[in-house]
Amino acid sequence: MSEVKALGIPEGLEGERVDAAIARLLGFSRTQAADLAKAGAVTLDGKEAGKSDRVSSGQWLEVRMPDRVGPRVPEVKPQHIEGLRIVHDDSEIVVVDKPAGVAAHPSVGWDGPDVVSGLAGAGYRISTSGAAERQGIVQRLDVGTSGLMVVAKSERAYTALKQAFRDRTVDKTYHALVQGLPDPIVGTIDAPIGRHPGHDYKFAVMQSGRPSVTHYELLEAFRSMSLLDIHLETGRTHQIRVHFSALHHPCVGDPLYGADPTLAKKLGLDRQWLHAVELGFEHPGSGEWVTFESPYPADLQRALDIARG
Repeated sequence: MSEVKALGIPEGLEGERVDAAIARLLGFSRTQAADLAKAGAVTLDGKEAGKSDRVSSGQWLEVRMPDRVGPRVPEVKPQHIEGLRIVHDDSEIVVVDKPAGVAAHPSVGWDGPDVVSGLAGAGYRISTSGAAERQGIVQRLDVGTSGLMVVAKSERAYTALKQAFRDRTVDKTYHALVQGLPDPIVGTIDAPIGRHPGHDYKFAVMQSGRPSVTHYELLEAFRSMSLLDIHLETGRTHQIRVHFSALHHPCVGDPLYGADPTLAKKLGLDRQWLHAVELGFEHPGSGEWVTFESPYPADLQRALDIARG
């Protein structure tokens, strides 16, 4: 007889789809969760639920479990990644300059290249701490964001760097080209961020979100755009993109968060103009403060030249 799991819906999952809620509560992939709903194995408050039905806080999901099921574990596949540049390498860490179109690590639903697999393909051995598919990863950049990432090679480095990111002692500097001109031109955005209640892959400023702080300063102003220097105090998923979208100044080339696609077309962009230009932290081996810098990649520089013209 199949086991039935009863799952209460917490406030944090308010408005999520049934398959997303099951995936997060049971650790399954979205595909596995959707398959359970398609098979009629899911009820919501006693009524059969479809994969795209929405859940509310306080409701109960009941999931009839198949005999064999478990989380799908993304696989690290050593590969060569064009444009993945090694900025620094020693016994404790490797700092990479990640091109756009590359994820930080393998994940369910992502079939493209990733940093972990790229380092494995280049012969690097990194820390074994963390989940199997993201060993050594202490920070992440969005797939469409380019720039600097540090990866731990030793267990000591992994522990120290994870703590440094938690303690907010890592200096993370980005440059972003946003629509319009922020007012004021130097400021701080202090607004909590959480999962968007109506979109699986978006985040939003919301009262129930996690504390999120972004500092910015105008570097250069154009007719309809502004180049900003941005320092992150926190490191939430999509933080820069969400915060500036909330101010009605989305990153150019970011239609997910409201950017005008005609502007991106004019600049020849097929991703958001967002680059991690500088990364500074206390080296986990020597204890010295180290700083690394990354120049703009060709597509962002070309777009900036067009904006200036």
